[in-house]
Amino acid sequence: MYTQCPECLTVYKLRAEWLAQGRGRARCGSCGAEIDVLAPLVDELPSEAFTALKRRTPGPMPQLDVPALRPRIEHADAEQRELFVDFDRTMRAQRQATPPSFAAAKPARTAPRSGWGWRIGAVAMGLALLAQVAWAEREPLLRDPRVHDLVESACTSLRCTVPAVTDRSRIALMARDVRPHPTVKGALVITATLANQAGFTQSYPVVEIVLSDVDERRIAMRRFEPPEYVSSPKARDAGLAPGATATLTLEVEDPGKNAVAFEFRFL
Repeated sequence: MYTQCPECLTVYKLRAEWLAQGRGRARCGSCGAEIDVLAPLVDELPSEAFTALKRRTPGPMPQLDVPALRPRIEHADAEQRELFVDFDRTMRAQRQATPPSFAAAKPARTAPRSGWGWRIGAVAMGLALLAQVAWAEREPLLRDPRVHDLVESACTSLRCTVPAVTDRSRIALMARDVRPHPTVKGALVITATLANQAGFTQSYPVVEIVLSDVDERRIAMRRFEPPEYVSSPKARDAGLAPGATATLTLEVEDPGKNAVAFEFRFL
């Protein structure tokens, strides 16, 4: 509730105990005037801009027709009707009299004689989870020679193929040779021999050749996919066995006399 001082137009927010204490009279804290707080009393301030609240003149005494609460008073010699119905008590009485259908007693079910079905299902789910983890971590596991040999023996019996494992740091360049192309002018023939020094079979790598000058500035670069230097699909699928070597013969365009350094990378 809000009221306003008619002298200085200061608006105050009221509390019920203040109205009861002053019987509708109060003193303005800004100008000190004694004011009638009931004349401009409103529940909410206007939403639009305003200067002075509308003052009400005394009228006929209002009739209070909508009660909010009527306390129950116990009288020993008199009966009093309740103004409101205790719905919670009524509903509880109804539920106690007629329980709902879902609360009706049902015959107890007999427990299964054996839990082997649940146990077998749990074991199957555990094995499936282990298989998923092993597949996700297959490369680190297969890099272990003992695991690789075990999986390879199992695949031999099951007629499957061991997934290829890659560790490019274990592929070494054993020899290389760069010479002019014998039949194509302005071209070079690069011969290289690489070896798999890992204890497991690796897939053929992507070979990157970088040509640079004396200041180590890159002049040219090219990457060769396995089909470009291994013509046999069967050999590509088999990969590089442990300790195996492969010789590559690559034809590239001659970058000129400035190319004095050749770098091989295996990706």
